Amino acid sequence: QVQLVESGGGLVQAGGSLRLSCAASGRTFSNYAMGWFRQAPGKEREFLAAISQSGGVKTYADSVRGRFTISRDNAKNTVYLQMNSLKPEDTAVYYCAAGGTIVVVAKHPAYWGQGTQVTVSS
Repeated sequence: QVQLVESGGGLVQAGGSLRLSCAASGRTFSNYAMGWFRQAPGKEREFLAAISQSGGVKTYADSVRGRFTISRDNAKNTVYLQMNSLKPEDTAVYYCAAGGTIVVVAKHPAYWGQGTQVTVSS
């Protein structure tokens, strides 16, 4: 089992920035590709970004490419999502996830965090 705990959400004005963190415990963090998703009210959960075990490969959804950056620190068992130029439509609950490969974590993660709320005011 892998336990994932997100933090760093909150209220921010449009155009602002936030950095989300996801701390992992349980199995060896560096064995897992990691990803970030979000779910807005009344909408399906949306894939945002994923990063390989070493951090050398990253992939992004078109909706956030160029504004969001995923990174990881395997020494701290933590994955991050730096979010810049935030828009009101970025308001959602943000989740981190873990999976065996970057493709798997983007489509069918094995583990999920509990989520953290991000609200962007106009």
